[in-house]
Amino acid sequence: MPTVTPQTLTRTVQDFLSEAAGALVLENGAVAFDLAQSKYSISGEYNRCLLHLWSAERNAVRRVLEAEVKNGTLRLAVQRLGQARPSRLEICRERDRRSPTVRRAARAAYEQKLRRTLERHFADFKITKLTSGVDLEKSFGPVYTRGVMQQGRSAFAVLGVNSQETQSSVDAALTFGILWLDVCRRAQAANVLIEGLKLFVPKGSSALVRERMANLNRDAAKWSLFELDEREDSLVEIDCADRGNVATRLLHATNEDAARERFKDSIEQMQQVLPNCEVAVLSAAEIAFRWRGLEFARARVGCVPGSFRSIEEIVFGVGAEERVLEIRNQDEFAELAHCLRDTRHPYGPRRHPLWRLRPERWLEALVVGDVNVIDDRLDTSCRYSQVPAFSASDRAMIDVLTTTHQGRLAVVELKADEDIHLPLQGLDYWARVEWHHARAEFPRFGYFEGRELSPEKPLLFLVAPALRVHPSTDTLLRYLSPEIEWEFVGIDERWREGVKVVFRKRPERSVKNNEALTSRAS
Repeated sequence: MPTVTPQTLTRTVQDFLSEAAGALVLENGAVAFDLAQSKYSISGEYNRCLLHLWSAERNAVRRVLEAEVKNGTLRLAVQRLGQARPSRLEICRERDRRSPTVRRAARAAYEQKLRRTLERHFADFKITKLTSGVDLEKSFGPVYTRGVMQQGRSAFAVLGVNSQETQSSVDAALTFGILWLDVCRRAQAANVLIEGLKLFVPKGSSALVRERMANLNRDAAKWSLFELDEREDSLVEIDCADRGNVATRLLHATNEDAARERFKDSIEQMQQVLPNCEVAVLSAAEIAFRWRGLEFARARVGCVPGSFRSIEEIVFGVGAEERVLEIRNQDEFAELAHCLRDTRHPYGPRRHPLWRLRPERWLEALVVGDVNVIDDRLDTSCRYSQVPAFSASDRAMIDVLTTTHQGRLAVVELKADEDIHLPLQGLDYWARVEWHHARAEFPRFGYFEGRELSPEKPLLFLVAPALRVHPSTDTLLRYLSPEIEWEFVGIDERWREGVKVVFRKRPERSVKNNEALTSRAS
C-alpha cells in the first residue's frame, strides 16, 4: 500500500476537483458548498494538506487526513482547526445525491400521482402507456414519466417530471417532451392524430420551460404546459402564448479599453509568464486570463482588510480553485502556466486534464478570433463572447454574440461534444437576444457602440463537430418556430487545429425562399 503523505493527499484532491466542475461539498450529510458558485484552494505546505472552501455565505478550512474516490465521490477524513476528532467530508460530482432505491421509489410514486391527476382533470380522455421505463435507443431515461391520453381519434403525448428531480432535469423536460411527441406520432395508428404535447412540471419551476415553449412551431403541434403541486394535488396551466413576456435582463457592457488600461501592469506580468494568452474583460474591476479558452488567472480590484483602500491582486487556479498570487507561490503559478503551454495545444496529450477541460471554451476562443469561419456574412470586427443573459433564476452565458456586415444580430451557440439539448439551448439564447433587441436595449446598454443594428430578428447559428451531432437534433429543429432563421454548422473533428466547416443545414423554407441560402458544403 502506498504511503499517504500530505503531497499525495493534495494531488488526489486536486486531480478529482480539476474535473468536478459544479460538484457539491457535503459535511455531515448536508450541502456545505456548491462549487458552481464557490471557490477552493488546497495546500500541501508545512507537512499538512489543507483544504480551504469559501463562498459569499461562509468560509471553512479543513485539514485532510485521508482521501478515497468511490463511485464518483471523493470521501475525505478531515479535521477542523482546533479540534482533535476527525469528521467526514464528501465531494460529489453527481448533484442528485439520492440513492438509486430512493429515486426509483419517488418516480414510481409520481407515475401513479400523475395518472390520478390526468384521470381527474381530463376525465374525457383515456390514459395509456404511462411509464418511466428506460429506452436508451430513443434517448429516454427514468427521470421522465411518459404516456398518451386519447379521446376518440384525437390524442396528446404526455410527459411529466416530479418535484424531487433537479432543476436542470426540469429545464430539460421540453427537449424530451418534443422527442416523446415525435415517437408517439410515428408509432400511433393511422386513424389517431397526436395533436400535441402536454408537459407537467413541479410548482414554481416552469419559467425556463415556458420561455422555450413560447418559441416552438404552433402549426406543428399544440403545446400545453402545467405546474403540478404534488403536495396539494392541484394543477395550473401556464400561458405560453405570449412571446413578449420573457423574464430576462441584460448587464451593461464594460468599457474594455478603460479596463485594460486599469490592469495594464497585470496584463504585462501575465504576458511575460505566458505570452499571447487571452485577456477577457469581465467587468470594470476584473479581467480574466485564458489559454485556448481555459481560464487560469484573474486580476481584480479588492479592498485592503480593515480599510477603505483598494488594491489590485492576481489570483490563479483552474476551475473553482483560486489562490492569491504571492512571492511564495510564484513558482507554482509559473509551473501551471508552463503546463498549460505544453499540454493545451492541438497535438497535446489527450489524456491530460488540462487538455480535456472546457473544450467548448477552446472552440469559442477560435471562433471569436475569426467568426468568419462560421459564416462569411458575420462581421469579425464586432463580436462579444460569454454575454451574460439572466432569465428568471437561470444565469446563462451566450457563447458568441455578433452581427452580419449589414448589422443583423447573430447568436452563435457552440458545442464541442454531443449534446441533445443544443437546439433548445440555442433557442433559449436566441429568445433572450430577440427580446432585448426588440426593445432596443443593446445600444442602450453599451453594446455595438456606433453601429446601427438591423430591425430584423437575430440569426441563430448552432455549431458542433460533424461526427458529434446528437441523432435527435434534426427532430428538435423541425419543431422550432418558423420565425427563427437558424443554421446548423457542422465542423471538422480536428477543430483544435483550425475550425473548418464540412456541412451546413438550414430550414427548408429558407432554401425555397432565397436561393442565396441554399445548403452548401465547405
